[in-house]
Amino acid sequence: MMKNQVVIVTDSTNDLPKELREQYDIRVVPLTIVWGDHQYLDGVEITAEEFYTQLGISPFHPTTSQPTPQDFLQVYEEACSAGASAILAITISGAMSGTIESARAAAKGFRIPVHVLDSKANSMSLGWQLLAAARAREAGADVEGMKKASEAVRNCLHYHIVLDTLEYLVKGGRIAGAAKFIGNTLNIKPQIRVNHQSGSVEAADVSRTRGRAIETLYSSFFKKVDVSRPMHIAVLHNAAYDEAKTLTDRISTEHHPLELISGIVSPVLGAHTGPRAIAICGYSEP
Repeated sequence: MMKNQVVIVTDSTNDLPKELREQYDIRVVPLTIVWGDHQYLDGVEITAEEFYTQLGISPFHPTTSQPTPQDFLQVYEEACSAGASAILAITISGAMSGTIESARAAAKGFRIPVHVLDSKANSMSLGWQLLAAARAREAGADVEGMKKASEAVRNCLHYHIVLDTLEYLVKGGRIAGAAKFIGNTLNIKPQIRVNHQSGSVEAADVSRTRGRAIETLYSSFFKKVDVSRPMHIAVLHNAAYDEAKTLTDRISTEHHPLELISGIVSPVLGAHTGPRAIAICGYSEP
């Protein structure tokens, strides 16, 4: 008999470190990277490190493709066969991807209850919600309690991202929420953020230099959270290793969060945000 009667399923945009996914038995349905004549399952057939190494030199612009209902159905079947009594699927925002529709289609008529929840986010904004649901389950919550725990965290989340270039948002057709940045030049360092009510990306600040952009990222994020409360924070990056470490060390020294994660962003998100993007994502406890 499996350890967890309610199995948590998500997609590959979650950006949770592998050890946390394994610790909490969180099952992942990968999206697909389409790159020239090749297709790769995100995080399965291409790692983030491999992806960013090639991103800056490839003549092709990568695009992405959502999982099919059959992809989700396969994971639901595996969970059911292992003894699950219910499934909680938490996915990337429906405003960003059609992934949630595949999760819902696979859930229809399935032989155990499948609850599908829109994270209204991606990356570690999705990851923090998954951890909240998993930790609620560990504390004895049923699926409704797990959903409430996830939603409570979502209502507290802030996710700010600095892009090194707008090129990938433009090429990927994901510029709508950040359209105000486009003028006569793309030679700016824009900050975007996730709106956790609408599930969409919107424009924030803009800087002319990268150093200033990262400083503004830091200050704008910590204006949003209550630094007097326990904080759960993640630093995410698109192969900007040194800058991410510097930012992580600064957060640790100046704010002493209860939980601090640093990690690389999944290829399927990197295809839209481009090389050297860097972000802070997290929340303070109510």
